[in-house]
Amino acid sequence: MHNQCEIVTKLRRREFLGRAGFNVGAIALSSMLARNLCADPVAATRKPLAPRRPHFAPRAKSVIFLNMVGAPPQLDMFDYKTKLKQLHNQIVPESLTKGERFAFINGDAKLLGPLFEFKQYGQAGMWMSSVVGHYMPEIADDICMIHGVHTEQFNHSPAALLLFTGFPRSGRPSMGAWVTYGLGNEAQDLPGFVVMATGRGGRCGVECYGPGFLPTVYQGVQFRSHGEPVLFLNNPSGIDSKLRRDALDTLRSLNQQEYDLLGDPEIQTRISAYEMAYRMQTSVPDLIDISSEPKHIHELYGTEPGQRRFGNNCLLARRLVERGVRFVQLNHGEWDAHGGSRVNIPQTIPRLCGETMQGAAALVKDLKQRGMLDDTLVIWGSEFGRTPMLQGKLGDQVGRDHHKAFTIWMAGGGVKRGFIHGGTDELGYKHLEGSLDVYDLQATVLHLLGLDHERLTYKFQGRQYRLTDVHGKVVRDILG
Repeated sequence: MHNQCEIVTKLRRREFLGRAGFNVGAIALSSMLARNLCADPVAATRKPLAPRRPHFAPRAKSVIFLNMVGAPPQLDMFDYKTKLKQLHNQIVPESLTKGERFAFINGDAKLLGPLFEFKQYGQAGMWMSSVVGHYMPEIADDICMIHGVHTEQFNHSPAALLLFTGFPRSGRPSMGAWVTYGLGNEAQDLPGFVVMATGRGGRCGVECYGPGFLPTVYQGVQFRSHGEPVLFLNNPSGIDSKLRRDALDTLRSLNQQEYDLLGDPEIQTRISAYEMAYRMQTSVPDLIDISSEPKHIHELYGTEPGQRRFGNNCLLARRLVERGVRFVQLNHGEWDAHGGSRVNIPQTIPRLCGETMQGAAALVKDLKQRGMLDDTLVIWGSEFGRTPMLQGKLGDQVGRDHHKAFTIWMAGGGVKRGFIHGGTDELGYKHLEGSLDVYDLQATVLHLLGLDHERLTYKFQGRQYRLTDVHGKVVRDILG
């Protein structure tokens, strides 16, 4: 015991606590220590990330969510409206907007037709504009285009929270946290839920990939595609691997004693996090080093090792699910094109599509050629859409306001390929009957993973919670 204490005292207290744990900007030690004592008692007695059987046979094993932060203008990219083009620059009919609220524009706004040329692609005749380049048409027969997705929120943070946590205010577990809670993790040396970001970060920050009231072991861990892959993962100066291992063994013993005394499941989370951090010291550098990929893969994704690019993150996402990671969330912003000199549709959207579409399409093609698309669900989307009315003045700086109806697309993981679902009216304003809402999307994603969204619950403060709360239905029309 004397030797163990000597090991610990060789480290400065702050450095030891900050680096020995799974801090990495994702599992803060302070939150571990302060978490409530009312969590699921079952979770406290098991290995929290051990693989678990789903409720029924799954279609997908993993999810990659390509989150376009700030809301792309679907009417300029995927949801073509000839009527809107005909009525370009006309006053919006009062009957259409009466009683409606918008983030910025008022009721006497003018209609804005699509700003780019559209063509149809694939066997289903999917409309895609020139702004998505030649990359998306190449996978038209591999994706399920879903129009008329609708949400209750039209401001960024509440809408993003609703999309990822099922509730427009902070405090609930994120989708990735629910998935890893329900299924565990097949990757032995990597976390079950990984987050990467390029461009401007997400509007709701860590809340969109946090654990909420679930044990913090289910929180998304943020990886970086350049520089140190995971912050605070490396050993402190002067601490070798053996000393690190001995220190963690001592810490594990102390934590186990504390757990035996208090029964707090967060202590088990802490133990698991420390062990994962130790294993990640070897696994993460190898994972992040994409230089080992062949030349044709780099050309496919448009990647360059060591660069902070969306394409690099898409390639890393494939490498993560290849190793058994359950949920990968790639955030890329900023798509909030209201108009003006800083962020507008004519200039900003082509640039953002240029940054993202090659990587997104490459991911689908790469998964397919490796036989991984069948059990990997890829989702491209955002928190909401943009209005058919213009914001600002016509010209090079025109934009669109926030809107509750939008478009997403999905690929692989049990969804139909080359299929179009849902829709909006002839102006792209209201969703059509039968189109899915955010809760339906969540329920369907869980279903594809073999999880019943009504049965995947967690008791907190005397009540059973779920991702879809009291809403949502599985949209079987898009299932392959």
